[in-house]
Amino acid sequence: MGLFDRLRGSDDARVAFVGIDGVPYSLVRAEPETFPNLHDVLDEGSGGAIDSIVPPESSACWPSLTTGVNPGETGVYGFQDREVGSYETYVPMGRDVQATRLWDRVTDAGRDATVLNVPVTFPPQRDIQRMVSGFLSPDIEKASHPEDVATYLESIDYRIDTNAKLGHDDDKTEFLENAHETIDARQEAFLHYVEEDDWDLFFGVFMTTDRVNHFLFDDYERDGEYYEEFLEFYAKVDRYIGELRDALPEDVTLVVASDHGFTSEDYEVHLNAWLEEEGWLSYEDDDHESLDDIDDDTKAYSFIPGRFYINLEDREPRGSVAPEEYESVRAELKEKLESLEGPDGEQVVDRVVEGEDVFDGAHDEIAPDLVAIPNHGFDLKAGFKGSEDVFSVGPRTGMHSFENATLVADDPDVEVPEGTDLYDIAPTLLDLLDVQYDKREFDGASLVQADD
Repeated sequence: MGLFDRLRGSDDARVAFVGIDGVPYSLVRAEPETFPNLHDVLDEGSGGAIDSIVPPESSACWPSLTTGVNPGETGVYGFQDREVGSYETYVPMGRDVQATRLWDRVTDAGRDATVLNVPVTFPPQRDIQRMVSGFLSPDIEKASHPEDVATYLESIDYRIDTNAKLGHDDDKTEFLENAHETIDARQEAFLHYVEEDDWDLFFGVFMTTDRVNHFLFDDYERDGEYYEEFLEFYAKVDRYIGELRDALPEDVTLVVASDHGFTSEDYEVHLNAWLEEEGWLSYEDDDHESLDDIDDDTKAYSFIPGRFYINLEDREPRGSVAPEEYESVRAELKEKLESLEGPDGEQVVDRVVEGEDVFDGAHDEIAPDLVAIPNHGFDLKAGFKGSEDVFSVGPRTGMHSFENATLVADDPDVEVPEGTDLYDIAPTLLDLLDVQYDKREFDGASLVQADD
C-alpha cells in the first residue's frame, strides 16, 4: 500500500493500465527473452490474445476500449468520419466521443484518475485529476491539465508522438532514434505520476509501439535488416513495463493491453480507385480531393480502413441509389469485395461485415454500410485524390490486424477465454476497481471471475 493510501486511510481497490498500441499477443508469446516482465505477469496472473473491433483502427479502437461500447455508441468510426446528411468530413477528437469514458465513471464514484497519452482525448478534460491528451494533440501545453503538468512535461522533453515521417526513409536510423527518445520521455512521465501515488486509476498508453510496427514489423516477421533493432526496442518496452510494475504499490492491479494486432504489409489497396475503376465512383471534374467532389451518379465510396458507404437517396445529399435498391446494391458490392484479388491472385478481403451486425447505438446514423476486413498483407486505403493503380507499395511494411491483440493482467482472477475482445476491458477494469456499473451499458462483459 502506498504512502498516500496510508495517509488517507483508504483501502479502495486500484488499477494501473498500460496500453501498448498495436502489440500483437503472438509477438509477446513467441519472444520470452525479449518480454521477461510480461511473461512474469502471465505466469503470476493471466493473459491471452483478444480480438479488436470493426474497424481495427486506433481512432475507433481507443474510444471503444475506454468506454466498452461499439462505434455506434461512441460515434467514432475511424480517423475520418462524415457529418450526418452531408459530404463534409472531420477528424474525430475527444469531444466527439459520445459514450461515457472509464475514467469518468471512476471520477463520478468519488475516486481519482490520471490519464496519459490516450489517443482521441484532445482537448484534455478539466474534470478529472490530471490528463495529457495523446495522438492528434497539437502541443504539450494545450494537451495538458492541470497547468503544472505541462510545465513538468516540457522539462523532460516529453513528446506527444513519434515523428512517423522519419519512418518513410530507407535508412531507419533516425526514425529509431526518435522512437527511443519518445518512449524514454513517456516512461519518465509515467514513472513520475505512478510514484505520485495519489490516483485510483492510472491509465497510460505507449503509442510508439504502433509506429515502430508500421515500419519494422516486416523486418521482424521476415528476418529483415532491422530485425535486431526491432527486438531491442521491444526489450526496452518490456523493461519499462517491469519498472512501472516495480513502482506500483502492492495493492494495485496491473493490466497491459493493446488495441489491435499487427502483421506484415505487402500492398496498399486504394479502394476508391478500385470503385472508380469498377464504375461505382466518379467525380465532378479532374480536380478532386475530398468526398464532396464526388459526382451525382456515384453509387458508393470508401473511408479507411475498409469502410464503405452506399450513396443513398435521402441520406446522402446527392444520393443516387434509391432506398428500394439499397439491399441489392449493397449485396452486389459485398460480393465484388469478397472476390477482389491482389496482383498475385490472392484474395484481398477475409470477410465483409454488414454495418448493422457490428454497429448499434444512438450514433449509428453515420455508420458504414459495409466494412471489409482484409487478409494479412493488404492495407486498405481510401483517399479521394485518385490513384493510378489500385495496388501499390508504400513506405509502411506493417499493418493492423483485427485478431491477435494483447491482454495481460497480474491478477489470476482475470481470465481471458477465447472470444474476448476490446469491449470486455472497460467492465473488467471497473470490476477490479470495485466501481459499480450497469452491465447493460456495455457491449462487453467483465473478465473477473466471481468467487465460488
